Amino acid sequence: MKNFIKFDVQYDVAQLQQELAYCLKEVWTDHFNTRDYQGRWECISLRSETGNQQDIRSIPGNNTFQDTALLQHMPYIRSIIDSWNFEKESIRLMALYPGSEIKPHRDPGCRYQDGALRLHIPVVTHPLVQFNVDGEELKLEEGNCWYIDFSKVHWIRNSSDTIRVHLVIDGKSNPDMDEVFESHGIPSYEKPVYDERTKQAMIAQLELMDTDAARQIIQQLKEEE
Repeated sequence: MKNFIKFDVQYDVAQLQQELAYCLKEVWTDHFNTRDYQGRWECISLRSETGNQQDIRSIPGNNTFQDTALLQHMPYIRSIIDSWNFEKESIRLMALYPGSEIKPHRDPGCRYQDGALRLHIPVVTHPLVQFNVDGEELKLEEGNCWYIDFSKVHWIRNSSDTIRVHLVIDGKSNPDMDEVFESHGIPSYEKPVYDERTKQAMIAQLELMDTDAARQIIQQLKEEE
């Protein structure tokens, strides 16, 4: 089964970067999962559980997400978000600084077959940024739009002198999106099977989040043992 979709859409890079420039004046937050990266990996939220732009958690299945004040200043990004026909959860800008690396890891609950989807839109990137998923290197270019199965082992390394920034849109699957994904060769069903080592690593990562939704996923993983 395919691990990714590169959608047939190209967004306006100049407009994306113009709206990013507004965000750069704001305070960004270090990613909470410090053991999965080295260097600087920072985020700012356009939509979050609390409506606070420094709240960068993203737990699939939580129904309390709301736009942050920052999104009001981003009409082009808002138009991109609204063009996708699914319920939106967390929406973040995520910045990986030069010389930084996101270590090999898996993200639980982030594959389409789990009822969740995550879109990546590169806003600023560089050819020396490596993005590897399940042993395959992907070339994510500015203005592209991708779905990637992050339940697979993946890692990112920024060997450039540019801050790599992606717009990351999380949401819930629905019948309309099922058709879209199935037309790209990704079925809307299939429960993942994890080995014990992977499962324990996922549980440890979820425990760091310390939310009801994370605890629910932990319980589901433990019931599969």
